[in-house]
Amino acid sequence: MTFAETGQDALQPIADIDRAIHAPARLMILALLAAVDSTDFTLLLTQTGLTRGNLASHLSKLEEVGYITVTKEFVDRVPRTLYRLSEAGQTAVATYKANMQQVVALLSASQK
Repeated sequence: MTFAETGQDALQPIADIDRAIHAPARLMILALLAAVDSTDFTLLLTQTGLTRGNLASHLSKLEEVGYITVTKEFVDRVPRTLYRLSEAGQTAVATYKANMQQVVALLSASQK
């Protein structure tokens, strides 16, 4: 089946891409959080290579849309902030993955 035969519906996965996830920095953060139970700011900082301000900004955006949860605690009197993928975040990441798989399939089909 060619791209022309699939119709406009074939492009819908592209339109449905979640822009809150699609930004490369936020995608890195969510990919890391999907692989671990929770992590702190320092690990996110070293793994993503983002600056402190940039990471904080992206974490705020992800918290704002409900994709991550933030827990503040003290460990030996030292404050520590933990980040975890929320249930909504898990659903959003799974949906994003499915949409991107459809986009890749569409691109592969259009090259045949």
